[in-house]
Amino acid sequence: MNKTLTKLVVAVVALTASCAFAGAQASANPTELAAGPTAAQLKAAVANCTSQVSNGKYAHDAGGSSTVPVCKTKGAVHWRADMDIDCDGQQSTKCNKQTDPYFQPETAWQQSNGKHLNAATLPFVVVPGISSKWSWKAAGITGGTVAAVVYKDKVAYAVVGDIGPTAIIGEGSYRLAEVLGINPNPKTGGVGGAVVDYILFPGVKASKIEDQASAQSLGATAATKLVG
Repeated sequence: MNKTLTKLVVAVVALTASCAFAGAQASANPTELAAGPTAAQLKAAVANCTSQVSNGKYAHDAGGSSTVPVCKTKGAVHWRADMDIDCDGQQSTKCNKQTDPYFQPETAWQQSNGKHLNAATLPFVVVPGISSKWSWKAAGITGGTVAAVVYKDKVAYAVVGDIGPTAIIGEGSYRLAEVLGINPNPKTGGVGGAVVDYILFPGVKASKIEDQASAQSLGATAATKLVG
């Protein structure tokens, strides 16, 4: 075999090995592995509130009509509401007192290192405060519980990260809104109407509340069971 042909063979072998390694990396990517059901499949799975678990209904906003029940389907707890933007937690260029007049430097739950959550980087949902209407704690939900959030044709996997008022429902972090294609601006963003499905999976918890890959993988598995 002449030198030119030898070099060509070596180059082909190296390229093949490189492609195989890249393919293995791609296969191991949690984002790719956690594709999960489509938005349409999840919407269909929770289209009807066959089992209402809340003692009454919630309003989208303070002073609004109470129209949103908390429901349960195949073990998943869900509701359909609007989305207000939660920018609380760690201060960042996107979430601070200048960008959000209601900014608070704390979240109900913290990261594994003790720091409050970062709403600008972590997709998380907000649950209503415990009341006679409904208790997230009694439902087996806590900080880090995994959720699938559906808006239009998009599905985002998130965790429960903060607690809101007792009378209203429908709120997600800056990053969650961003992933779903909703305006994340805490002053002017969010989306109105019963257009977002929040689907929580009691007993399914991310390895660490800030571990997005864990939430995505576990969420996709739980969501697949729900639609299947």
